[in-house]
Amino acid sequence: MTPWTLDGWRAAEVRQLPAYPDAAALAAAEAELRTYPPLVFAGEARDLTAQLGDVAAGKAFLLQGGDCAESFADFHPNTIRDTFRVLLQMAVVLTFASKLPVVKVGRMAGQFAKPRSGDTETVGGVTLPSYRGDNINGIEFTAEARTPDPARMMRGYMQSAATLNLLRAFASGGYASLHQVHKWNLDFAGRSLWSEQYQALADRIGEALEFMAACGLSPETVPQLKGTSFFTSHEALLLPYEAALTRQDSLTGDWYDTSAHMLWIGDRTRFAGSAHVEFLRGVGNPLGLKVGPSITADDLLRLVDTLNPANVPGRLTLIARFGANEVEAHLPRLVRAVARAGMNVVWSCDPMHGNTIKAAGGYKTRPFDLILREVRSFFAIHRAEGTHAGGIHIEMTGQDVTECTGGAIGVTDEGLADRYQTQCDPRLNASQAIELAFLIADSLKAERAHRDERAAA
Repeated sequence: MTPWTLDGWRAAEVRQLPAYPDAAALAAAEAELRTYPPLVFAGEARDLTAQLGDVAAGKAFLLQGGDCAESFADFHPNTIRDTFRVLLQMAVVLTFASKLPVVKVGRMAGQFAKPRSGDTETVGGVTLPSYRGDNINGIEFTAEARTPDPARMMRGYMQSAATLNLLRAFASGGYASLHQVHKWNLDFAGRSLWSEQYQALADRIGEALEFMAACGLSPETVPQLKGTSFFTSHEALLLPYEAALTRQDSLTGDWYDTSAHMLWIGDRTRFAGSAHVEFLRGVGNPLGLKVGPSITADDLLRLVDTLNPANVPGRLTLIARFGANEVEAHLPRLVRAVARAGMNVVWSCDPMHGNTIKAAGGYKTRPFDLILREVRSFFAIHRAEGTHAGGIHIEMTGQDVTECTGGAIGVTDEGLADRYQTQCDPRLNASQAIELAFLIADSLKAERAHRDERAAA
């Protein structure tokens, strides 16, 4: 490979980037962003790589979740708090089941750009540019809103900075203390059939904490009880924004994209000669790579080698997004190829993107039973191959929306219209996310039992 440079991606093939009508305005926005402070720091990204290295080794589990597309209009501290709270609840359930640390990564503080299947959208005979996320253009179907505006990148940066500030406060300021495990459940209790299970789990944790306190172990003496590590991530789709926030670390001399701790490459931008692959191969952040039914084993091995040539554990997470009807046909061959090549990767399951359908009322939705079926197949495949099912990657919210059908709360096709609020793709609501965590917990218990059996043999 040729030596990497910060602007080398501009000579490669670019897909999924907007056509800005004013090149001078775009250049001015990039120049301004280059003067802004980093949103995250290189040391934090290295810490996440180390924790993901434990996931790759089967010593931890990755929980990655958050909004499909963050919004300028719906920006509110309660929205951030509630999504963070549900991720904490899910992490507690998964930790208790797996007896492993859970690495928590939010799709937050930067998830503003979305890939689209077409460059334009036609409504009522009028054709306009597709909506690509709030840091590119507006969702309103008008020529003015749909025209890509580089000034939106500055607003995206400011909202990301504010979100990160609040997340850091929640993670370290006492809200994430295990002693709050009951209080995380207040809004959730009584609205789901899984609330009793969560309450029972919280009671057991409370008893354990009381015992530890009697032994002299408290949040004052054990910092891990008082707070948690929480990281941010988004799809690195808008390359002018990502490049403008990429800085050289003063300690190591390596380059880091300081827009988030972890960046990923989508299924539409991982092709040979991709500008997105070219850009991200040169940054030191841990990376994700979406892997779908169209990828061949040879192409996957080439991409893994390009993005992680030193085979560093935790550097690369392969995010499998096949769909419940395709995962068993395609995932085993890829898992086998990567294992045979001795490549250190994290395997994570995205059960959302391959299971999107259109309901009878015209709404895009994702049936909960298909989501669960893909998750169960993902675990079963890794168990059969002797590899580690390392994580889950979901689009979810802490709000009480009705966007995905099914689950214990029984959202129906007819009920989708009640609170269908997504900017782009359907998300699990708080109740469905907690339910999924308990169901994943069953798979983690089975995996742990299988691992113990192999060790005993």
